[in-house]
Amino acid sequence: LDYRTVMNDENQSYSMNCTVNLLNFYKDIDREEMYIRYLYKLRDLHIGYENFTEAAYTLLLHAKLLKWTDDQFTLHIQDFQGSQTQRQLKENLYNKIIDYLDKGKMWEEAIHLCKELAEQYETEVFDYGLLSKTLQRQAKFYENIMQVLRPKPDYFAIGYYGLNFPSFIRNKIFIHRGKEYERREDVEQFLLNQFPNADIMKTTSQPGDEVKAAPGQSIQCFTVQPILAEQAQFHNKNVPEQIVDFYKANNVLTFSYSRPIRRGPKDPENEFASMWIERTLFTTAYKLPGILRWFEVLQVSQTCISPLENAIETMQTSNDKILAMVNQHHNDANLSINPLSMLLNGIVDPAVMGGFAKYEKAFFTEGYMCSHPEDMDNIKKLKDLIAWQIPLLTEGIRIHGKKVTEALKPFHDRMEECFAQLKAKVESQYGVRDLSFSEERRGGSGAGSRP
Repeated sequence: LDYRTVMNDENQSYSMNCTVNLLNFYKDIDREEMYIRYLYKLRDLHIGYENFTEAAYTLLLHAKLLKWTDDQFTLHIQDFQGSQTQRQLKENLYNKIIDYLDKGKMWEEAIHLCKELAEQYETEVFDYGLLSKTLQRQAKFYENIMQVLRPKPDYFAIGYYGLNFPSFIRNKIFIHRGKEYERREDVEQFLLNQFPNADIMKTTSQPGDEVKAAPGQSIQCFTVQPILAEQAQFHNKNVPEQIVDFYKANNVLTFSYSRPIRRGPKDPENEFASMWIERTLFTTAYKLPGILRWFEVLQVSQTCISPLENAIETMQTSNDKILAMVNQHHNDANLSINPLSMLLNGIVDPAVMGGFAKYEKAFFTEGYMCSHPEDMDNIKKLKDLIAWQIPLLTEGIRIHGKKVTEALKPFHDRMEECFAQLKAKVESQYGVRDLSFSEERRGGSGAGSRP
């Protein structure tokens, strides 16, 4: 009934959600012909909105039903009228899916399909002409991964609260995958176009029953961060940042939202000491991206991060940024030093002092350590991260010195002076760490490891 109601409606969310519900229904009752028909209806909807990645994942569901055999395929598919066998149809589908993945800049996924096609051409049908074309296409995708800028999509948690929403979204949360450069304001405007009578909520807290049971429509929208899944293939290896970046924003199932909260008395000298982080984790029904730009959240959990734990996370993130930028310059001698200049100066500036002076005042005092003996392991971890920052900065400043222009030489000299003071202070208090950047690694290391 929902599907009949919305098929003449211009509401993108309604149409796509209902189409997915229908194709899942036909799959469950083993009506393959109807299931495939609605896969193509969903594909057409995606193409209409230039959702090429989602269109690719949609057609992939059909391709997975087919085998690499010469069995006849009887179902009529408008797009592939010349396909007589399962092999022919699957091959044509793969090539169409690869086209969509290329348009969506999902080259890693396209490479998987190229490899499968190449295996068929090399070992099953012995078509070396098509093998050559496929390998050339695959090589171009590898080149794109390393050389083409791919802005990471933002992800948004969207909650639909109130009795006036249709049942399949009412009082539910979805994670929405934004398009390139799409901001939260753009998503909110998109939602208001879809639901012109709705109100946009100003809070990010979970609403109570009074909002969920209200007769109107309230929409909650805020940015969440994708959580990188464990990538075993990268373990203890130096992997270029361009390769790792893909997995930071794709094939993701869990997302986080963090907001600061205060506990205990406020210290006017060091507000950080009483600043806790409330972190909410959202787990979706399926990985994103997928056959929709959004998937329902099936699980929500909440934890509190102590000020000390937050300091450790912040320090680790800072070290990771330095290491990533150092490795980018190792891999590309022509890279601009402007971002490196800003990063290094923001850390070694005496006013910042590595950004950890507030941690020392908050956690490294006798008073804190005596009253929080359970935190000693984390205090040791934080001191270790501070110590590890010095060899990272040493390499960053070395690279900066080699690339700096004559006009910026005074700026670099001043930065070196500041760093010398910072280095002496840290090494005297927290020890010396050695992170070897050999000439071989400087020529081809990556950002997959961390100290």
